Amino acid sequence: MHERTSVAELAECIRGELNRYPPGGKLPSSRELVERFRASPVTVSRAVAQLVAEGLVVTRPGSGAFRAELRAGTPPGDTSWQEVSLCGDGGPEAVPRTVDASGVLVTLAAPPPGVIELNGGYLHASLRPERALAAALARAGRRPGAWGRPPTDGLTELRSWFARDIGPALTAAEVLITAGGQSALATALRALAPPGAPVLVESPTYPGMLAVARAAGLRPVPVPVDADGVRTDLLDAAFRATGARVFVCQPLFQNPTGAVLAPKRRAEVVRIARGAGAFVVEDDFARRLVHDDAGPLPAPLAADDPDGVVVHVRSLTKIASPSLRVAALAARGPVMERLRAIQVVDSFFVPRPLQEAALELVGAPAWGHHLRAVSAALRERRTALTAALGRELPALGLPHIPAGGGSLWLRLPGAEAGADESAVVSAALRAGVAIAPGRPYFCAEPPAPHIRLSFAAVAGAAGITEGVRRLRTACEEVMPGSGAGGPRP
Repeated sequence: MHERTSVAELAECIRGELNRYPPGGKLPSSRELVERFRASPVTVSRAVAQLVAEGLVVTRPGSGAFRAELRAGTPPGDTSWQEVSLCGDGGPEAVPRTVDASGVLVTLAAPPPGVIELNGGYLHASLRPERALAAALARAGRRPGAWGRPPTDGLTELRSWFARDIGPALTAAEVLITAGGQSALATALRALAPPGAPVLVESPTYPGMLAVARAAGLRPVPVPVDADGVRTDLLDAAFRATGARVFVCQPLFQNPTGAVLAPKRRAEVVRIARGAGAFVVEDDFARRLVHDDAGPLPAPLAADDPDGVVVHVRSLTKIASPSLRVAALAARGPVMERLRAIQVVDSFFVPRPLQEAALELVGAPAWGHHLRAVSAALRERRTALTAALGRELPALGLPHIPAGGGSLWLRLPGAEAGADESAVVSAALRAGVAIAPGRPYFCAEPPAPHIRLSFAAVAGAAGITEGVRRLRTACEEVMPGSGAGGPRP
């Protein structure tokens, strides 16, 4: 059983039994809980710690754990004034800002125990290099100066590694280490566009980027994506119509469609942006999530960009661990100074132990083995998911089967068939499978209802097959007679 689930289950069991004890009453000892629930001491300790954090339990060193004393009720305060303060117009030049994290939380929130996670945004624990990470962190902690203050731009060796990884023309001086890809995107957008400005985005696109843009007071403008990536004819028109100076894209295994920008369009994207006096923010999040049947990958747009049009984002988080928040921003020219200044103001620097651990990880022999293992495993999981969908849900539209990334993008039959993606998502959760709705991936009105299914976050083929079976149950509940299920074999 996954440790996260076992901790949650044990905490729920203890929580349900708290009423057996009076306030201040002593709970069973850790040893008793270990024996009773057949859990490890670490799991018991973490479950109790969770209840302590919730204020339900208190611990006393040497005495054990006790049910917390009931608190005297306190009258609720009046926080209604905050609505006025947070919404204040700020004058005629004020730019409305919204901070909506719902689209991101769909892939970050852990589903309830027993629910199959087809909505996850990270590799399943079985695919992460946890032993290599632990060894890397241990070695990093022993490096001289490992707990001191790092250079604000990042460790020179790590910046050099990212520069070589992105393209041979880059140098360490053109790389800035950031606390994960999300932080890098936020820094780039704040550096390149003032509040109130339009920013061109692919449609559909990554909800986290849309949230960052809106939180910065920017106005996302959609540019449609097809099987060959962003429509460059529409990109040119969007630049001319809006006067935008930034375009954010994912040329490789785009999220959520999985599209790869076609060779002819790659040069056009940079040429169009250069002609508009604009930057291209290249989010290269999935390069290390390539499947082993993909063939040679195109180089990043930043690898052949002497004029500094492209600001490149590259992260270790997706391929290693959600908690290895280490990424890089690569840029040429005066823009680097602005990126550097925003990074320093926001967070000073990325913790040195994490940077040292990242260096140890990518320099270890286990790194290459990990990349190859993930590449094969993702292809196997993708194949399992597409096969299960073909058997159980053939009426769902699957316009593209990607050779990289960790998810599939599906179109529901349509409103005429009763397809309501919110209803499908809710029914799926009731059936025991978590999926991601398509609406948060659009910054304007979506052309049709969609869902996104992750195969990277599931333990293996058996879990994927069962997840799709449960999804079929949900579709039959919401869209009876629509043909969404199709004939069973």
